[in-house]
Amino acid sequence: MQAVVKTPRIKINIRGDIPKKILSVLREEYGEKVKLFEDINEEKVNIFETEWYKKTKAKITPGDNLKIYREMHGITQGKLGEMMGGIPRQHISNMERGIRSISLKTAQKLSQIFKTSVEKFI
Repeated sequence: MQAVVKTPRIKINIRGDIPKKILSVLREEYGEKVKLFEDINEEKVNIFETEWYKKTKAKITPGDNLKIYREMHGITQGKLGEMMGGIPRQHISNMERGIRSISLKTAQKLSQIFKTSVEKFI
């Protein structure tokens, strides 16, 4: 009896400046099969000037920013409420979902906690 196993071809695409450590690991594992291609026609753009960024930024609400910053810092809604002086978890949840607006006073507290500008939460 004979068993035949066909393994898939591995293709890894990495773009941008590739760290030497990653290249050495790939070369160690795959040897001469590793091929590098340089795209000399690649144009660099300022992402902040792209239409994609402008549209995406326009869609982000203060509540979205609150959730993003809270999760980035690994803080639960309940813990954030405690940090802000005893605000209930549900209140934080409602602000994140846009059900409850974020007052200027609350935005100032959030900006101090997350060390960012007040405008992110207004």
